[in-house]
Amino acid sequence: MAFIMKTDQLTFEKAYDILRTVKPEAKVNEGFEWQLKLYEAMGYEVDTSSAFYKQYRLQKVTEKCPKLWNLPQELFAVDPTTISQGLKDDILYKCRKCRRSLFRHSSILGHSEGSGPIAFAHKRTAPSSVLTTGSQAQCTSYFIEPVQWMESTLLGVMDGQLLCPKCSAKLGSFNWYGEQCSCGRWITPAFQIHKNRVDEMKMLPVLGSQTKKL
Repeated sequence: MAFIMKTDQLTFEKAYDILRTVKPEAKVNEGFEWQLKLYEAMGYEVDTSSAFYKQYRLQKVTEKCPKLWNLPQELFAVDPTTISQGLKDDILYKCRKCRRSLFRHSSILGHSEGSGPIAFAHKRTAPSSVLTTGSQAQCTSYFIEPVQWMESTLLGVMDGQLLCPKCSAKLGSFNWYGEQCSCGRWITPAFQIHKNRVDEMKMLPVLGSQTKKL
């Protein structure tokens, strides 16, 4: 199926239909279906820098390492304060309080917008009829991949706060079982940084590896 998808640029569903015309009893298990849809989302390539791949990898680690005492190092994005080469992307996010660099734009794991207020109806006392899907809530947090400075906080626990490694200001929270974004989408696992706790810094490369802030 992966070969057919790549060769003919087909969606998972269309490739599955072709398979079943040849072998009607064929059935793809849930895990393999997930991988093939991931393959499609990445443009029929295995792209380890893709946000889709990073989210998939995090979910697989959560399944395999329930106690989370030994997390693979490749799971963590490089701490932006430990490297001096030019930026791969042009946006860096810093602690609003102490200006410590926290993560790059490439570490953000985007997600499709949830159903807004209706997704939180089970938590409210107001009648659910008042909440409509037409009213979309805005995402107030970034959901990112783990960064090296988080490692000691994540080991051995399933959830907790994310604090700035320099000034200890509260930045957000993490939960290996997942958390709900303000837009209503459930993210698993979740490493959530509140947008009002960080500043977005646009950088322009200047003289080789040096950078200039806008």
